[in-house]
Amino acid sequence: MTNVELIKSELAKKATTFITGGFKPTNSISESWIGRVYLYAENEEIPKDTNGNLMLPLIQLCLDGLPFVPSALSQTKVITVFIAADLPADLTENGNNWLIREYKNTDELVVKDLRNEGSYLKEFPLQPQIITADYPVWDGGGIPEEIEDRIIELEDSGEIEDYYDIVENNYGHKVGGYPTFCQSGVFFGDDFEFLIQISTDEKANLNIVDSGTIFLAKNSKTNEWKYYCDFY
Repeated sequence: MTNVELIKSELAKKATTFITGGFKPTNSISESWIGRVYLYAENEEIPKDTNGNLMLPLIQLCLDGLPFVPSALSQTKVITVFIAADLPADLTENGNNWLIREYKNTDELVVKDLRNEGSYLKEFPLQPQIITADYPVWDGGGIPEEIEDRIIELEDSGEIEDYYDIVENNYGHKVGGYPTFCQSGVFFGDDFEFLIQISTDEKANLNIVDSGTIFLAKNSKTNEWKYYCDFY
């Protein structure tokens, strides 16, 4: 195995990515959507933001049957995310103008046809696909220092021109893998693991501030979720 192949194998993580639309939806209890949420607990409705306005149903992720699910979500069957029209633009706790709901395998869910009529998002089912090798961004993406040094050595020796000669990043919606930051990366906090990426999606009429991305990380000890958004 060459130096490049070894570095790639050490960095690579699996993930599930999603293609927006392009197929006939089933509207089943195991289908993921962008711009639509129809799975709720019996007593739940669309949440409201800090100004008392209905949030926008952003994404519904049904994890059962996905080609890859991180171990941190192995007991989770559905995740739904809602956002305020006025998106947070920094590290933000759950419930502050965004909300994630995580349902375990034992939770009972019901189908509710609830919509925010003021939402600018277009509804599309999501088709999952496996990513066998997802890679971090160079700047703040989580490359271990020892591997970073080896990559710089390859650059200095002329074996590669730069890091992106050997890897590509995945900027789409995904579960697992690495956060594909637009700007320099961010530290979510001790015991937090990045798990979900929601990207600007032209088809769904989703523009995150300025062609940006939402990242969601979960604390392995407290189960707390944290939001971060960056953009160009």
